[in-house]
Amino acid sequence: MDPKEARAHEKSGAQGALLVVNCGQLVTVAGPAQARAGAALRELGIWRDAAMYIENGRIVDVGSYGAVKTHMRPGAEEIDAGGRAVLPGFVDAHTHPVFGGNRIGDFERRVAGSTYEEIAAAGGGIASTVQATREASEEELLRVAEHHAQWFLRGGTTTIEAKSGYGLSEESELKLLRVLRALGERSPLEIVPTLLAAHTVPSEFRQNRAGYVHLILNQIIPAVAEQSLARFCDVFCDQHAFTVEEARTILAAAKQHGLRLRAHVEQFAMDGGARMAAELGAATADHLECSDEAGLAALRQAGVQPVLLPASVFALGRDEYPRARAMIAAGLAPVLASDFNPGSSPVTSMPFILSLAALYLRMTPAEAVVAATINAAASLDLAHEIGSLEPGKRANFVIHECADYRELAYYIAAPARPRVFVTGCEVALR
Repeated sequence: MDPKEARAHEKSGAQGALLVVNCGQLVTVAGPAQARAGAALRELGIWRDAAMYIENGRIVDVGSYGAVKTHMRPGAEEIDAGGRAVLPGFVDAHTHPVFGGNRIGDFERRVAGSTYEEIAAAGGGIASTVQATREASEEELLRVAEHHAQWFLRGGTTTIEAKSGYGLSEESELKLLRVLRALGERSPLEIVPTLLAAHTVPSEFRQNRAGYVHLILNQIIPAVAEQSLARFCDVFCDQHAFTVEEARTILAAAKQHGLRLRAHVEQFAMDGGARMAAELGAATADHLECSDEAGLAALRQAGVQPVLLPASVFALGRDEYPRARAMIAAGLAPVLASDFNPGSSPVTSMPFILSLAALYLRMTPAEAVVAATINAAASLDLAHEIGSLEPGKRANFVIHECADYRELAYYIAAPARPRVFVTGCEVALR
């Protein structure tokens, strides 16, 4: 069996039967295969001193050891969780994992007092990453992406939504999406690809914004749809990126081509982007640091999930965090994600995101876990497959070092050595 076949075999979960025993807390997040809101955000379905039985990468049963072992077939491998907490793998529903170079220089300027907008105006920001990404080959970008995939896995993340957006030309955007496809084939990390050609206007179109929008509408979106390279389309709608009307036009075209919609909205200013996402029936509205009550009400009525990205606020040194408590009170079903990218959020650790959510969004540890598992899976149309530990679902789970799931948020940025499983196969962490 060659390496590619071996990886496919591993990801298929065809390794047979597995019994996980001595789970001090088995945090199942069991319930309806849909986004949770209100009181359901605090319902974790915890089994204590529990077991979980898996066959061919799928969960067969969870519960007491005595009950679960009745389903076990002879020869099943047994894993002792050592009394530790076992949770679903985190689902990180907003990441930018493929790019060339880094933005250490931007980081230094930001620490010295420059704003995000000032850095971008001086030629840094997304534009500098676009140049480095365009110059890199697919093989070089894939090596970088595989390294980043290991970072996600080490933090207990088993699925990511992964955006393009650092190519900003037809050739380079397709290149990034091909890299994401290859990453999904080569890494245990599960990838949900998103087209983000509308990340910013590239320098060659700076005096011809309409020309770049035309390129996205008439070349990039059709090519991506024809080659089935993405499941979603996203637009960065804000004062230094695309206007609400431009974003509406791009997302409407993507919808016509069969792509589901996501949108970066109201990160730096309240401009109606949240209402635009609601009008178009987007799956998510991401960021929302500056959204008002009318925007939140529109999202709730349209069933749009807010994706909250506290690490980008933290890393930019800002203090305007999204109003999670207001969103929860309004009946929205929040998602927590890392926003991993080379500029505003060089963060892959979902346990750190849980800490930020507790400290700055005032979410309880239970709410944060739900937002980072089943709610995130629902935002990707995958709640029927992942995001909780229930019979029939893929066995994507993590045996954490702690005995209580609340420790994940409590011990801030603590070194961790979890055991990570994707479709019932333990991942070799490097």
